[in-house]
Amino acid sequence: MLQVTREEFEALVDRALDEIPEELTRWVHNVVVLVEDEPPPEEPDLLGLYDGVALTERGANHAELPDRIFIYRRPLLEFCHDVEDLVEQVRITVVHEVAHHFGIDDERLHELGYD
Repeated sequence: MLQVTREEFEALVDRALDEIPEELTRWVHNVVVLVEDEPPPEEPDLLGLYDGVALTERGANHAELPDRIFIYRRPLLEFCHDVEDLVEQVRITVVHEVAHHFGIDDERLHELGYD
């Protein structure tokens, strides 16, 4: 498993978020991105998770707690072979989960190469 400090990993997540075009990020509201070491026990290989109501499914009066995007550190470190691979996989995972916020499903993400 790659050895990357939590701070270095969080910096990779921040970098991936910064690389998302402003045309998209200006539509991301009330979303928090969290780095967790471990995914839920029932899905130990999960790299990321979007927990919220996609923009395409929200009503006009949507006012709930913030949506959450989880990026799971251990599975990503185990999945990647080197730091360059980790940088790319973190980017893909962040984009994948942000896309769910926009209502893009896994099938479409697969077609776009974000799986």
